[in-house]
Amino acid sequence: MSKVADFLLEKTSKPAAQPALLVLEDGTVFHGTACGAMGEAFGEICFNTSLEGYLEIITDPSYAGQIVALTYPQVGNYGVHLDDVQAEHPALRGLVVRDLCPTPSSWRSQEDLGSFLRREGVVAIEGIDTRALVRHIRDHGAQKAVISTETDNVDDLVAKVRQSPSLVGVNLAAAVSREEAGSYTAADLPGSHSFAAIPAPETRFRVVAYDCGAKRSILENLVRSGCDVTVMPWNTPAEEVLALDPDGVFMSNGPGDPDAVAETYQQVEKLLGKVPVFGICLGHQMMAKAAGADIEKLKFGHHGGNHPVQNLLTGRVEVTAQNHGFCPRFQSLGALMPELSGGFEAHEEDLRCWAERGAAPVVANERFGRIQLTHVNLDDGTAEGFAFLDIPAFSVQYHPEASPGPTDAHYLFTAFGRLMTGAEDYLDIDIAADRLAGWKFGETDETKKEVA
Repeated sequence: MSKVADFLLEKTSKPAAQPALLVLEDGTVFHGTACGAMGEAFGEICFNTSLEGYLEIITDPSYAGQIVALTYPQVGNYGVHLDDVQAEHPALRGLVVRDLCPTPSSWRSQEDLGSFLRREGVVAIEGIDTRALVRHIRDHGAQKAVISTETDNVDDLVAKVRQSPSLVGVNLAAAVSREEAGSYTAADLPGSHSFAAIPAPETRFRVVAYDCGAKRSILENLVRSGCDVTVMPWNTPAEEVLALDPDGVFMSNGPGDPDAVAETYQQVEKLLGKVPVFGICLGHQMMAKAAGADIEKLKFGHHGGNHPVQNLLTGRVEVTAQNHGFCPRFQSLGALMPELSGGFEAHEEDLRCWAERGAAPVVANERFGRIQLTHVNLDDGTAEGFAFLDIPAFSVQYHPEASPGPTDAHYLFTAFGRLMTGAEDYLDIDIAADRLAGWKFGETDETKKEVA
């Protein structure tokens, strides 16, 4: 063949890869080939249904302790740009894809995904039927698993998986949090994002953010909402936070079992009522734990950028980005207050009943007074958001910053600012207008007025 043909063949064909196995705790086996680092990786298998944003998913600290299967069939198409990573290094245990693209096509790409995975030591497998894997997880629930490029002895791998540690009872937030306090300001915003994002506004609020595994984009959104952010380790005493006299406290996302992160929710209990507090994901669970809520482990969790959530206060439905395997039970926060819950006296297991009733129920909590259910997951009826009516605090179970995912929930950053100014109707926001805030394609004089 000609040199041109050889070049084209080289660039359009994958090199021979080493065989690899994905073995689940229940003995299910998937055969594939290695597409990342060599070795063995143990963790809880979960799947993410996002159509894009694979780099943000891979570098999300909330995936610590997990093997992530991506459901979109080809991954790596637009390569890797390091300004898009959510943490300095990936925290996930391993990656599963149907097909890894070795030749990305994007003007922003700095390297291909496979090279990034090998450089970061992430064990990965491709070439398996990810649809069959997802169906199996949905039917049988999340479970421990291993990716191995070192052996084809299935019995040996099953034994190793069953002996490997579980996520339950393990404090993974401590493993991904920063070790000392730092700051995040407009100077830290990635310059390569300026083609799409407008410059950060002038600082209006001083916010302390607890880093339980915070994604970089969460901090970016706080800055783009007018916050000067001091980022503190996961177990920072509440007294140190209050000594800084912040306008608000932000509780970040993070990985693993919230029951194991006692040092954080014990501090949250001291902060609630002293300063405005906004929590997301693990932060939402920390606030619920501080109020005495029970936590349940979901069958296979919520991981993806297409989860429908209804805001019970406005009736609007948001398409949200989520990543968690545990969820607080609204029913455990206290008895319903019928006069504030549409006249209903009894809790229901499926919280979608409140969407049907057109009511946002309120319970009487022994620790913090009235707590309202503000958001409900329309897929499975679990709790997605709470508002503390007698103190300035609210939280949601999902990720509002759209990295990756839709921008429907951006209004929650605006709501946090309104909460810090003392607005009683801080959650009453036109989300259709606010979802364009911060983007150059959505910046008009009219939208500026609507989100102000």
